[in-house]
Amino acid sequence: MTVPNVLLCGIVGSTAYGLAREGSDIDRLGLFAAPTARLHGLHRPKESHVSTAPDRTLHEAAKWCRLALGGNPTAMELVWLPDELYEVRTPLGDELIGIRTAFLSARRVRDAYLGYATQQFRRLESRGDGSFSADTRKRTAKHARHLKRLCTQGLELYTAGRLTLRVEDPEEYHAFGERVAADPSAARPLLRRYEEAFSAGPTVLPDEPDEAPVEAWLLRVRAHFYPAAERSAVGA
Repeated sequence: MTVPNVLLCGIVGSTAYGLAREGSDIDRLGLFAAPTARLHGLHRPKESHVSTAPDRTLHEAAKWCRLALGGNPTAMELVWLPDELYEVRTPLGDELIGIRTAFLSARRVRDAYLGYATQQFRRLESRGDGSFSADTRKRTAKHARHLKRLCTQGLELYTAGRLTLRVEDPEEYHAFGERVAADPSAARPLLRRYEEAFSAGPTVLPDEPDEAPVEAWLLRVRAHFYPAAERSAVGA
């Protein structure tokens, strides 16, 4: 899959978290800019391109911004990666990294991270007492690790306004996953503890994200990919 105008792309997921083991997939996430002229046509360009082998998801710039403004944890990873995990990094991508805190707001971070963690817990609960196939048990352990990671990272964003992707003790996450795979209810105390921590706060985040720099960045992207020849063709 060849997508033009990629502005930022890097390795995310378990590799970025420090949770990858032998055989783990390598996931890539990025964003691209659709040619501005195509945004005005009858048929709008695709907003996302997803491929496997390699696993890569690319969102159009405006879609990525909407996801990030909503607090989407997966989208948010892209602008908090360690430098060595970026595979494509352009000047416009660097500008986006520079305004990453503008996307943050207390309610949306809490709702997104704690909300996703709660969804993970419900999936775990629905799987019963742990007496299921080895494949299901493996997926359950993975979901449990994500639950713990979402809680930890979400609380850091909420209370400190920063996101550390690499977890502090990867083995503890794997051990937690195995405990929950054997007994899904083992995840309940952790989720309750983080619910209380979010409620206790305090938070450094504003009530609403700062959309002005985000809008200004997106307009710079549109101007950059709207060449003078195309402006002349429409009488500009």
